[in-house]
Amino acid sequence: MADAQALDEVVRFTSDLIRIDTTNLGGGDCRERPAAEYAAEQLAAAGLEPQLLERVPGRTNVVARVEGSDPSADALLVHGHLDVVPAQADDWSVHPFSGEVRDGVVWGRGAVDMKDMDAMILAVVRSWARLGVRPRRDVVIAFTADEEDSARDGSGFLADRHAALFEGCTEGIGESGAFTFHDGAGRQIYPVAAGERGTAWLRLSARGRAGHGSRVNRENAVTRLAGAIARIGEYEWPLRLTPTVRAALTELADLYGLDAGLRDVDALLEKLGPAARLVEATIRNSANPTMVEAGYKINVVPGAAVAHVDGRYLPGGEEEFRVTLDRLTGPDVEWEFQHREVALEAPVDSATFASMRAAVEAFAPEGHVVPFCMPGGTDAKQFSRLGITGYGFSPLKLPEGFDYHAMFHGVDERVPVEALHFGVRVLDRFLRTA
Repeated sequence: MADAQALDEVVRFTSDLIRIDTTNLGGGDCRERPAAEYAAEQLAAAGLEPQLLERVPGRTNVVARVEGSDPSADALLVHGHLDVVPAQADDWSVHPFSGEVRDGVVWGRGAVDMKDMDAMILAVVRSWARLGVRPRRDVVIAFTADEEDSARDGSGFLADRHAALFEGCTEGIGESGAFTFHDGAGRQIYPVAAGERGTAWLRLSARGRAGHGSRVNRENAVTRLAGAIARIGEYEWPLRLTPTVRAALTELADLYGLDAGLRDVDALLEKLGPAARLVEATIRNSANPTMVEAGYKINVVPGAAVAHVDGRYLPGGEEEFRVTLDRLTGPDVEWEFQHREVALEAPVDSATFASMRAAVEAFAPEGHVVPFCMPGGTDAKQFSRLGITGYGFSPLKLPEGFDYHAMFHGVDERVPVEALHFGVRVLDRFLRTA
């Protein structure tokens, strides 16, 4: 098991990484290099040979390999991103880049998304170096840039330009999984991600006849666009159960002593109560209008109008998504992908998933591990180009009342020290035995 020093280091590393401001404003406006150099320094101190890799200066990634004891075994990728979303200091109880440790909690932007996992990885690897431990499989560590935008400078760059560094990797673990979900009735559920919805960020454009605002205009671009936005926003997508979501519902139904026939999923979700949150966003495709751009003066009808939509589609659901958008936008509005990434599905009956389940239950015997599909996406999408099957596994044992999902991109992001200790222990056990 990881030594006591690892438990101290994971707190210090989390705090140190938070203090390195790696805010990603999008469009290439970010500089991860100081955090990458920090991570590389810790890896080098563990006897590894980290490589710093950039597509453009300052957008730095780190990759290192830990040799396993079984050269015939497939390698395992362990990845975490170094960038964070913006934070307005005036909105926070503490400065978002202070990394302050107060009352047993580490505060700051990135505390759960996901400098905590980065710190766990570093702490585990350094513990192995001190104890002379080698995992069974080769473990490839990747700290990436640009996950909070397009991943073009991060995992996308690594997958496209440095595939050789991931030779032998067949599976990987990353963010958003194995955290404590309290259902309000005494149950502790640990969802492990075995799928992700695909990303479909869309640009809608309508053209019409420009003219004076006082005149009748049957070709108003704003009206045409508004109609399409309303149809998209009000559309009820049909129920679609992927294998991962089906497995999640089956295990949750068994946990609650309910009929798992899945004949009436909406009724089952009602009976699950708060636990329904783990699956309700992933039983359908979705499309949410988020931005509108049109016009320049109140008495001028513009000749064009643009809107943006955050779309997500289930594994196997992209064709349905496309056909539906064609119908909803109609003949007067065009749409295109502004950013598109694949949906992912990972087997829940694999030996790796069983190892993740066992690692969590070893340190949380009262917990119930279930698979789930992430409504959003991670760097696993880009690494899937290399044939790597991705899981979400960033273990944290959280107290009741701690809203894990609210921490992501939220105000007063923070992580309990005890949660970090749990994460190190679980991650150490999993990586040794996977």
